[in-house]
Amino acid sequence: MARYELKLPKMGESVAEATITTWLKNVGDAIEMDEPVLEIATDKVDSEVPSEVDGVLSEILFEVDDVVQVGQTIAIIETDAAEARASVPDQVKEVTAAAPAGYAEEATQTAAEQVNKGLETAGKYDYSNSDQFYSPLVKNIAKEEGIAVSELESISGTGKDGRVTKHDILAYVEDRKSGKPVAQANVVADKSASATVKSAPVAAPVSMNGDDEIIEMTRMGKLISHHMVASVQTSAHVQSFIECDVTNIWNWRKKNKETFKQREGENLTFTPIFMEAVAKAIREFPMINISVDGDRIIKRKNINLGMAAALPDGNLIVPVIKNADQLNLVGMAKSVNDLAGRARDGKLKPDDTQGGTYTVTNVGTFGSIMGTPIINQPQVAILALGAIRKVPAVVETPEGDFIGIRMKMFLSHSYDHRVVNGALGGQFVQRVAQILESFDTDREI
Repeated sequence: MARYELKLPKMGESVAEATITTWLKNVGDAIEMDEPVLEIATDKVDSEVPSEVDGVLSEILFEVDDVVQVGQTIAIIETDAAEARASVPDQVKEVTAAAPAGYAEEATQTAAEQVNKGLETAGKYDYSNSDQFYSPLVKNIAKEEGIAVSELESISGTGKDGRVTKHDILAYVEDRKSGKPVAQANVVADKSASATVKSAPVAAPVSMNGDDEIIEMTRMGKLISHHMVASVQTSAHVQSFIECDVTNIWNWRKKNKETFKQREGENLTFTPIFMEAVAKAIREFPMINISVDGDRIIKRKNINLGMAAALPDGNLIVPVIKNADQLNLVGMAKSVNDLAGRARDGKLKPDDTQGGTYTVTNVGTFGSIMGTPIINQPQVAILALGAIRKVPAVVETPEGDFIGIRMKMFLSHSYDHRVVNGALGGQFVQRVAQILESFDTDREI
């Protein structure tokens, strides 16, 4: 009988793992080629994993909520469907015939005990329940070595803000195997170095009373939480703010949006105009379009703009407009509307959220005039668009200055001060504002 190993497929260049959310098939179920077997989720998007062969599901190697690495075998499919289906009831008959009648109740009780034990064990190794951040590599080593969540949390880390590194957990495992006391597992040989090690932050206790409601965080909520904490711990966040006059853009869009709708069948929002300006500015300031890899800087060739979009449940997702600098305004509008629509409907594909090099988020959608967004790792900057407001302003003309009503907004630029200094961060957002303010009101669509 041929055995086919169903592996977790590659879902993008920056996605190394996924969480199993639902098994759509049970052991013994027949499976057709291209039929979904399970549902998975990454920190970007949910998707299904289909079978590449016809057969019968004979083994499930991971449970719901388990984190699986790309390329790992997650299930076994017997490709001889008829033989596989026949083997399942035959095995049951053999066991039933061999077992004495009086043992049925005992067997049932034993099975229940094994299930309870399995649930208890799964909880011990569910590292997502921890308030501390652990890399996928550290979690995998801990699981392989049978290190429970409570034990992992007791390990003193030497990484940034007390994070447990690969070296820390390997040293702990080695000392544990050699029989050394747990308290000595992470003693640093160099006393001067040990003095600089920071202990992991401990969450303050939360008091509750009888009227309070406890709400479990969703899976995506946990992923976003860990992603945001990791970003703040990784990058030195600095912000620059600039006010921008978008009266010309406001008037031009008001004049052309109906024509655009009739001709293209698409709504013309402000977002594609802003995205176009950001892409132009990045071409002039390419060192804002980079990533950091240890002590190396990776300068990105493509300008792929991430566009933060709100989901119906209140969470945010960041689909990516690939090669945004090569699109005209019509192409940009179609890309923006397509990604935003599929994000709301939950129809984004894994590739739609991969490869971003710079992110734009519109906090003005929620009425905020400015914001201090957290950088979307491994990028080094993110731009927040504030609400457009009608305000009195001093208008300069060749005939003199006067007070007029103008449409203005704030641009908030967060950047990684490890590699982006204040001059570059400030000049970039200033250039975006200049491009927007000089918008041609006679521009043809």
